[in-house]
Amino acid sequence: MQDRPLDGVRVLDLTNVLAGPYCTYHLMLLGAEVIKVEMPGRGDLARRLGPDAELNQAGLGASFLAQNAGKKSVELDLKSDGGRAAFEQLATHADVLVENYRAGVLARVGFPWERLRELNPGLVYCAISGFGQTGPMSQAPAYDQIIQGLSGMMSVTGTPETAPLRVGFPIADTVGGLSAALAITAALAGRQIDGRGRFLDVSMLEASLSAMGWAVSNYLVSGVEPQPMGHQNATAAPSGTFEAADGPLNIAANRQEQYETLCRLTERADLIDDPRFADREARKQNREALNQVLNEALRRRPAAEWEHILSAAGVPAARILTVAQAVAADQIAGRGFLADLPFPAGTPRAAIERSGGDTLRLSGSGVLFDGEPLTAQTPPPALGEHNAELPELLRRWQAGRSPALADDAGR
Repeated sequence: MQDRPLDGVRVLDLTNVLAGPYCTYHLMLLGAEVIKVEMPGRGDLARRLGPDAELNQAGLGASFLAQNAGKKSVELDLKSDGGRAAFEQLATHADVLVENYRAGVLARVGFPWERLRELNPGLVYCAISGFGQTGPMSQAPAYDQIIQGLSGMMSVTGTPETAPLRVGFPIADTVGGLSAALAITAALAGRQIDGRGRFLDVSMLEASLSAMGWAVSNYLVSGVEPQPMGHQNATAAPSGTFEAADGPLNIAANRQEQYETLCRLTERADLIDDPRFADREARKQNREALNQVLNEALRRRPAAEWEHILSAAGVPAARILTVAQAVAADQIAGRGFLADLPFPAGTPRAAIERSGGDTLRLSGSGVLFDGEPLTAQTPPPALGEHNAELPELLRRWQAGRSPALADDAGR
């Protein structure tokens, strides 16, 4: 693999479960050296989370394995004198520190931002929390489910009969982690110009509201409160999930020419001049009638055939896949999105056999740099796997800057 954009950047990862580990996983994929600082004997809670009880018991839960490849693990008790001393040395020479404790926890063990900035004026310190470090809810506990509810996300998910529904994966954690990774890379770029570190206060609630895009802006700008529409797209029609002969099919004929092509290919060209469906707004107002007619036509062929026919003609259309089908798709394999790595030391053999192969399959970033995918090169660490390397790591960090950061005026 060629040099990665963050080669030479040193990250202290004090994060737990998902939002923080997801952030630092992406920094690792971009080339950063990530040292995961874990509580002795316990480590990241995600080590005990996942569908395989034996992996959880071994401290290698699937939830941990998914977000922590390529990192090193050292155990430090920040409530002990020795742990604080080692952490202070690491923080003095790090480029980035990421934590997702409740607001103020790191300060209470002796490392507020003021102290960290004194130790290291060039440090980029990113605190990820449910609600941010300030405001009336800053001390409230929060998990993804809580943020999904408070952001309004659940209120627009599902149908009018089934809403509110939780999105089927921890989207608030994921968005919070990505927002943090973006802010960190921006702060590192800024530091190359002015030499200054930054304190980044990431609110998962605010990041989620920002990611909801049109659902929020339609209300803020136009005063229209979004409603749950199930598998239909509120911005256009026909746009949503339809019925092929053998199962569901997504179609997004959002432009006029796409709509007309869809009508012709389904042998319903008469719909083009039907005044109920003449333009975008008319089609939205008469969505149910239009969907009924199109479903009758689409039931004549299987979903895979329609996917091929419509896509070839420029109408976005595709089957609805399971997760298992999605990760096995030729498109995913063709871009090198998945990495095959050894399982970590200490993984129970029975758990490896249950996985269906001798390698651990992990996702990458979805970004190609100069044509090459960003994937992990080493497996997730066992708890404290790199404890013995800590003295050498400290010596190396204290020895000087990476060539990649040689022009950093703040260090």
